[in-house]
Amino acid sequence: MPSYVDPAKCDGCKGGDKTACMYICPNDLMVLDKVSMKAYNQEPDGCWECYSCVKICPQGAIFVRGYDDFVPMGGQVHPMRSADSIMWTVKFRNGALKRFKFPIRTTAEGAANAYVGAAGASLDDERLLLEGELPTPK
Repeated sequence: MPSYVDPAKCDGCKGGDKTACMYICPNDLMVLDKVSMKAYNQEPDGCWECYSCVKICPQGAIFVRGYDDFVPMGGQVHPMRSADSIMWTVKFRNGALKRFKFPIRTTAEGAANAYVGAAGASLDDERLLLEGELPTPK
């Protein structure tokens, strides 16, 4: 289900031209209403539910309505980002809370290289990257 912004919590990232959610949205759906200085999802049907805008919002003003198979009716899922991790809070419709904490990836942008350590790897080879020569029986 698409993301939505709680206008009571949104501060438009304090008056800049571009909000954090506008910067991070991979589908360019989040926009800033110049009159109210509040962000909103301009095309909810195009939302990928990637939670990027939810995680980056400094005010915690963006939410995603979960699907029934993931979030039971009346439940909520909300991530809270800290400097080194993301704490996911799941609230079930009976009021029970579950929290899960995951570290934030610390690999510097552009530093990940899938071919490091793959000596002799070739894109023309039919084998998968980690499929080496089969050992010969002795």
